[in-house]
This record gives sequence, structure tokens and C-alpha cells, in this order.
Amino acid sequence: IPLMYGEQIYDLMKQMKNLWDENGVFNIGKIVETPPMDKFLRYENASQRQIKTYFSFNKELGLQNAAEQCNGAADCRKSQVIGGLMCPTFKQSKDEADTPRARANIIRELLSFSQEKDPLQSELIKAVLDNCLMCKACKNECPSNVDISKLKSEALQHYYDANGYNVSTLLVSYLPRLQAMASIAPFLYNWVVSCGFTSKILKNILGFAPERTLPKIHNCNFEKEIKQHSQKSFKKTIYLFIDEFSRYQDTEIAKTTIKLFSVLGYKVKKAPIKDSGRTAISKGMLKRAKQIANKNIKTLLPLIDETTPLVGIEPSATLSFRDEYPDLVNSDIRKLTQNTYLFDEFFVKEIENGNIDSSYFTKEPQHIILHGHCQQKALIGTKFMERMLSLPENYSVDVIPSGCCGMAGSYGYERKHYDMSKKIAHSVLIPAIEKADSDTIIAAPGTSCREQISHFSKRKAQHPIEVLY
Repeated sequence: IPLMYGEQIYDLMKQMKNLWDENGVFNIGKIVETPPMDKFLRYENASQRQIKTYFSFNKELGLQNAAEQCNGAADCRKSQVIGGLMCPTFKQSKDEADTPRARANIIRELLSFSQEKDPLQSELIKAVLDNCLMCKACKNECPSNVDISKLKSEALQHYYDANGYNVSTLLVSYLPRLQAMASIAPFLYNWVVSCGFTSKILKNILGFAPERTLPKIHNCNFEKEIKQHSQKSFKKTIYLFIDEFSRYQDTEIAKTTIKLFSVLGYKVKKAPIKDSGRTAISKGMLKRAKQIANKNIKTLLPLIDETTPLVGIEPSATLSFRDEYPDLVNSDIRKLTQNTYLFDEFFVKEIENGNIDSSYFTKEPQHIILHGHCQQKALIGTKFMERMLSLPENYSVDVIPSGCCGMAGSYGYERKHYDMSKKIAHSVLIPAIEKADSDTIIAAPGTSCREQISHFSKRKAQHPIEVLY
């Protein structure tokens, strides 16, 4: 202020402040008598630890700076009444240890002062990060955009390097590969996961809650499906990414996506990849995730551009190309990231280009309530999906003001997290569904979200693609 207004006016400001606040109880040291910028630093004599990381932290200027982005503002301590996406576990536990702030500060503290060669291998860091759902709300809503999800994945891989992988982590991470093998005889896999005796054994091995039901899988010849619904003339060619969840668990949704885009006049080709690496990323197995990412990039870079975009179905799998892949690989993949779209983004882009309009759809009235996927809400929002679902003339859409559904991949399946998962689901999402009229459609793009809804309510949620088809 003295620099901006000069010492004379600054002296008048000090006099005014003293007249109105003679005891100095308001905003002490903020407007007048402000201490120098370097007087109250967060800490002194800290080391700048150089640790080899699996993610690139170049844009954060290093791993330690990524943790130090947290300035303690405590926006992550918002209550359910205030709303917002951040932070689902803190809203339920009210425990400081469950805030993104605590998670960032533990990492910062140990990187700064621990004498260990690699502080990320600490049991303390693993424990504090345990209740992080990796919903990415902090990356969006934190004033400093602290990305705890990224820090958690990084820390978990360092922990595994020192302590090895447990059986549950390996099975969940390799689930897409196991389901691929099981899809040869899906009836056998489905019997194992649904039979009381065998499913109980499997849940015990995985550390899953006995209350949960395990998803079944299906087999489908997608090439045959594409050929069956192909059009002779088309507006554009798209490569459809039938991800690891849509391929085996949500097979019908993948088939419906092929049918919807085909009937709207698009030539659908199946992207020649099967696994995004999402399960590996979420479990912190970044070595494996990096291998998958490099393989996918090598396959897709020659195919994907603005004339032949990559369009995905499942938010977490599709958005990994734009969010995690650039930090996992050491090559320029902007051509791929800039032309990778979630289904609703592409749909709205084509509406704006005049290629899709309401004449394709019914004029019957329909009310929809939408629960967006947490990572989708954090990274791109629900505006595209609202616009997409509102395209039929008499369709109306209300967005449920919920954060993460509480399932968060395997988190909600795990026995130790089941109660927290249930509390999160019943805070906003399940009550909104239970209040909805019976003829209202429940729409949810995330496979985990639809599972959570089916587990805790009597309603079935549809994928937005199904709603429009």
C-alpha cells in the first residue's frame, strides 16, 4: 500500500484504522503494519529432496513443490451444507486427517525433514492417503489446485517398491486382463462371482465387504456389431474406445454406443486398444500404468487426429489420456490428447457443428436427474452432458448436487471402507434418487456410480448414451 499510495496517504490510513480499531482486533497485520513477506515463512532449514518419480512433476516444478501448493486455506474443510465436490471423506468423518490439506502437509513434512532415503515409502503417508477416493475434486476446487490423486498414486508406487504388492492390489490392478481371459467362458466367471460359497472366498481374498455383489461380465463381438449397424454414407469417422469396463462389464452400453453414433450418421471404428490403465493408476501401480500408456500411445498416435477423433464411454478411462498420460510418458502426445473426447463432449461439439439436432429424437416429455462421474465433474464438468441430454425438445435435466458417489473404483468394495462409502452415498446421492418420481430417469455415466446406486437404492441408473438411444 505505501508503494501504491505513498507514505502520506498510508499514514492517514493508519490513523483511520487506529481511530476505528484502537485495540487492533480486526485483521491484525493485514492492511497496516504488515510484516515483511519473509518474516513468517512456513518453515526454515528444510531440504529440497530430489527423489526420482514415476509421474513427471515438471509443471509443478518438482514433487516437493506439488505438495507445497497447499497453502492451508482449508477450503477442503467445507461441510456438506456448504456443498461442492471437496472433500467427500472429510465431510463424513470431520477429521482433519481426512482433508487434502493434511495429506499434502504430511507429504511436505516428510519430504522436508525426514532422514529416510525415500520418505514416500513411509507407512504414515500410506495411512493418511488411505481415505483419499482419488475423485480429483481437490485438483478443481482447491484454490491452489493441489492434486492429491496424483500424489497418492506416486506415493503408493514408492511404498510398493519397498514393501511389495499385496494380493488384493495385484488382482484389482490386473482385473481387466483377468476378465479378458474369463470372457472366453463368461458363464463360469459369473457363476464364481455370484455363487454364495465361491464369491465369499473371492471377497475374502480381495478384502471386499460381504455386503457387496460382484459385477458379472459378458462377451461380445464388437466388430460384428459395428458391421451390422454401419451406414453407407457418413458425416465423420470416429474411433470408439471400448474401455476395460465397457468391454466386459457394461457390454450392452458399448453396443448401444455403436448403435447411437451409427444411426446419427457416423462411421464407427473400434479403437485397437483394450485397457486404459485406470485400475493400475488408481491402485498406484504406476510402472504398469506407464507400460500401458506407452503401448496405447504408440498404437493411437498414427490414427487419431481432428478428422478421426477418439471417443470414449467411461469417464475415468477416457480422461486418463488427457490427465495422467501426459505426466506418465516422456513424449509429445498433444495430437492425441487434443483429439480425445468423452462421449458427451464429442456429442455437443457435433451439435455446435450442425451435425446433430433434435429432429433425430423423440418429442415425448421426459425428466432426468443426472449424477456426474466425480473425475468428469472435476476435469470437464457436467455442462456437456446436460446439453446432450437436453437435446430432445421436451427433455429436462436436473443435476444432483453430489460429489463422488463413494464407490470410487475398488474403494467402496473394500471391507475397511464399506461404511465410509455407504455414508458418502447416503449424504446426497441416494436421498435425491429416493425422492425422484418413479417415471424420472436416473442417469449416471460412471460404471462405479451405477453399481453404487444399484447397491443402495431400488432404482437402476442408465448411462446417458442409453437414455438418448
